[in-house]
Amino acid sequence: MRKKFPFWIIIIVFLLKGTLSFGQITKVRGTIIDAATLEPVPFVNVTFKNSSVGTITNTDGEYFLETRNYYDSIIVSFVGYKQQSHFVDKNHFQEINFSLKANIFELDEIVILPTENPAHPILRNIIANKEKHNPEKFDSYIYKLYNKVEIDVNNVDEKFKKQRLLRDFQFIFDYVDTSAITGKSYLPIFITESFSDYYYNKTPLTEHEIITATKISGVENISLSQFTGKMYQKINIYENFNRVFEPGFVSPIADFGLVYYKYYLIDSAFIGNKWCYQISFIPKRKQERTFRGDFWVNDTTFAIVKIQMRMAKNININYINDFLAEYEYAPVDDSLWFLKNEKLFFDFNLNDRSTGFFGKKTTNYMDIRFNVKMPEQITKINENVIVQENAIINNEEYWDKHRPINLTPKEKDIYKMIDSIKQVPIFRTYEKLVGMFAMYYYEVGLFELGPYYKFFSFNEIEGNRIRLGGRTSNNFSTKLMLNAHAAYGEKDKRFKYGGGFIYMFDKNPRMTFETQYSYDIQQLGKSPYALTEDNIFSSILRRNPNYKLTMVKDFRTSFEKEWFQGFSNKLTYNYLSIEPTEYIPFYKSTPTDTLFYDDVTTSEVKLNIRFAKNEKYLRGEFERINLGTDAPVLNLNFTAGLKDIFGSDYEYYKLSLNLAHKVPINPLGYFKYIIDAGQIFGTVPYPLLKLHEGNESYAFYKYAFNMMNYYEFASDRYASLYVEHHFQGLLFNKIPLFRKLKWREVISAKGLIGDLSTRHENIMNYPEGLYSLNEPYMEASVGIENIFKIFRVDAMWRLTHLDHDNIEKFGLRILVQFVF
Repeated sequence: MRKKFPFWIIIIVFLLKGTLSFGQITKVRGTIIDAATLEPVPFVNVTFKNSSVGTITNTDGEYFLETRNYYDSIIVSFVGYKQQSHFVDKNHFQEINFSLKANIFELDEIVILPTENPAHPILRNIIANKEKHNPEKFDSYIYKLYNKVEIDVNNVDEKFKKQRLLRDFQFIFDYVDTSAITGKSYLPIFITESFSDYYYNKTPLTEHEIITATKISGVENISLSQFTGKMYQKINIYENFNRVFEPGFVSPIADFGLVYYKYYLIDSAFIGNKWCYQISFIPKRKQERTFRGDFWVNDTTFAIVKIQMRMAKNININYINDFLAEYEYAPVDDSLWFLKNEKLFFDFNLNDRSTGFFGKKTTNYMDIRFNVKMPEQITKINENVIVQENAIINNEEYWDKHRPINLTPKEKDIYKMIDSIKQVPIFRTYEKLVGMFAMYYYEVGLFELGPYYKFFSFNEIEGNRIRLGGRTSNNFSTKLMLNAHAAYGEKDKRFKYGGGFIYMFDKNPRMTFETQYSYDIQQLGKSPYALTEDNIFSSILRRNPNYKLTMVKDFRTSFEKEWFQGFSNKLTYNYLSIEPTEYIPFYKSTPTDTLFYDDVTTSEVKLNIRFAKNEKYLRGEFERINLGTDAPVLNLNFTAGLKDIFGSDYEYYKLSLNLAHKVPINPLGYFKYIIDAGQIFGTVPYPLLKLHEGNESYAFYKYAFNMMNYYEFASDRYASLYVEHHFQGLLFNKIPLFRKLKWREVISAKGLIGDLSTRHENIMNYPEGLYSLNEPYMEASVGIENIFKIFRVDAMWRLTHLDHDNIEKFGLRILVQFVF
């Protein structure tokens, strides 16, 4: 993404290459055990004395408490044990453990008869009344909200502090604190706040968030500001399944909760003037995507009053070592409850001892109004999240006046600390290095050199290839970016080169004009999503000697217009001049002669129509990172070949459609499919046919046929289907060895049908080994993903056209992926 890297990302990366207590929060954590058996005691009540701030211990006897108010002690109590208390040191973190002694009474004989778990009737009433309290079932509502997000580096120990890279930043360790939730030390490195107005309408479904004010430590980026609101962090306990970076977490009050959880009625008490029951829940089985915790529920409306839910231990999810969510609801009228406060806590670590990150989010909901008509100006907004102009407000007086909860002195000092870090001279060098590894370019003033992974590669046509390239940086312009490259092949002794520019009229909605020219080697019939041939990883992973590369003069110019979020058009003019080789010849045989072609030249115009409802991006100055959508992604392409334009010899028309979608099927994982179809009208030489995407590497590509060779199949009318199902450990989680490895199962299959008219051979002979699809092409695979958290390995079988030469009937393919 073409933008200066947010400095807090720089800090994160370099801190990973590895106190003062002046806040106004008192933090207590500890463990409670039985004094006689030394076993942990679950469900013990732990409260600050003379307060309503309390919790219960989990099944491991652990508890934690935080408060901004002053209380001098905590009290622990549980039926059958003697009550205990302990002094609390104000405004500090402390660990206080208890050993409870049994309170023994002599009783007459008691007869216990089997009966229903008293928590179950309450749960059934909660489920029966869910629709009344589920905010997504309301006709409409509007509210204001305040969001605060903090990111911390955790496991900050003495070894961490002594890292050589951090010797110029020792002052930052004055800000180290300790988490009451995990007991880990942490260093705050990033904080952001925002106010926004949120609008919801059920029919037609409309959700809009207008961010009216935002403040981000060290960053003044409107695109990044859109992620400081609510829309990107939504968990709704009234839905059966919740998304915690990945879908499939079973809500504690799901309709089928009894299948996944054990419930215990712990207590009953008044909260305000409402009588409520406290119910604790724990998972029934290991590694399923469930929670542990407790909730309070009103005895008449059966609305959740407050809930604390923590991610179950050892579940099959990556990078999230711990997750805690706390929700507090308030009655809007006598029978309707709505979210009042929300706290989320994430612990991102490779393992419990490695350096990682805490993510903390606090949200306050205010001025809630139901059944109000959506303002007309809001209904006309096309995007889900809008950041108002001048929304970035750094005036501290504004925030002190409007915050619903004051920042602690330590939170306020995060802003100052970040500014101090940026003043350290070595910081700029670190920023460039991290930017290079993350974005593949190294910045030098007005220019960026790269991408570095294309500097050296090798293939059978060029031998060893050296490539030098670069582009202008944002210091040159945030509207215009120039780029160029030059390459030389040691074997073919030919220079290759290219250059172009992109001009950015607007970033949101996106509108660009781009022109590129290259005279370089290309692999026809390769997926546009695959690694390019001048990528060193393509060279290393190649499974066949690649003699099928061709030299191509490629000129293209395009105009892209995004009309609203998720809908865009792109109009492209493309001139191609493709040169033959001894391995990929261009010729036409006749009974008396053979005619050889010097090249295949074409000019064409293509219109792309792309629709992806609610698609989200993180925008830089020129490029943007696609964050995906839950809706299908549709691409329609119309192409016209223009004869006699710049030497073009062919008139033809192409129509193609591509539809891709990821569908959660909780709790069975998720399903993906890709449909691709098209037709060519007119007569063309074979390089301009649909050369079906082959793959002659050991890498796995979703948009290619992984057991098909390049130039193996061509069509002028075709349709393909790719299906893939990820079971998310559904089976392996039940096998002890696989459960420990946290491997996951995946299956996939691809099918292709097509026709190829003989009329195209009137122009040019097909090369040896190029076939038409006289029967469907099919391949299938069974794979294991999440190997060492990042690798996926598929065993693949080619199911049809097994009589072709130089093919693999069975093979292994590998994919590097980062998934939760």
